[in-house]
Amino acid sequence: MFEFIATAFEAGGHNMFVILATGIFMFGVIIERTVVLYFQANPNKEDFVRILTKYILVGDLRQALKVCSSSKFPLAKVLQAGLMKATESDEAVQAAMDEAALRELPKIEKRVGFLAVIGNAAVLMGLLGTIFGLIRAFGAVAEADASSKATELAGGISEAMYNTAFGLAVAIASALSYAVFQAKSQQLVDDINETTVSVLNLITANRDKFQDGKSA
Repeated sequence: MFEFIATAFEAGGHNMFVILATGIFMFGVIIERTVVLYFQANPNKEDFVRILTKYILVGDLRQALKVCSSSKFPLAKVLQAGLMKATESDEAVQAAMDEAALRELPKIEKRVGFLAVIGNAAVLMGLLGTIFGLIRAFGAVAEADASSKATELAGGISEAMYNTAFGLAVAIASALSYAVFQAKSQQLVDDINETTVSVLNLITANRDKFQDGKSA
């Protein structure tokens, strides 16, 4: 495996290292987005909403806020902003949640688009390496003597093919990662939108239990 990689980089020329740098950047984005989307921003929504609903139904606004403040998930922060305005009007609650959502949603969606750009760039860089390899191959053939033409041609074509393969490998990994993270971030955004509406309806139906804000 490592011998093949070493051979590929030796035969592929300097453009292989440009593609490698792109691949390293891609893996950095993948690791960072995995941590954020699957650990930092991915609560157990059902359990979280069930506990929050229990406190809202009995009018315990203090405990509901405590549940939200003890969590660092974007969903919890959006709901906390709305609960802090729970004793006011529905418009105030909605405005607070919308403002919090404008702060939190970009944290979920950021950098995912980089993977689409990296995929396109890797394909183009692989193509560029392919062109360089073919130029070298045909240039060497034109100047070489008859005995070395086949060797020079094979070397140039080998350089071209290694660049194509490596560029496509990075592009495929980037495209698949983009699809996975895009789906996950959309799921988290949908969960926030759905839950904020549900909690707003609960607040509206149980506002009289909050005792004019004394429990908060």
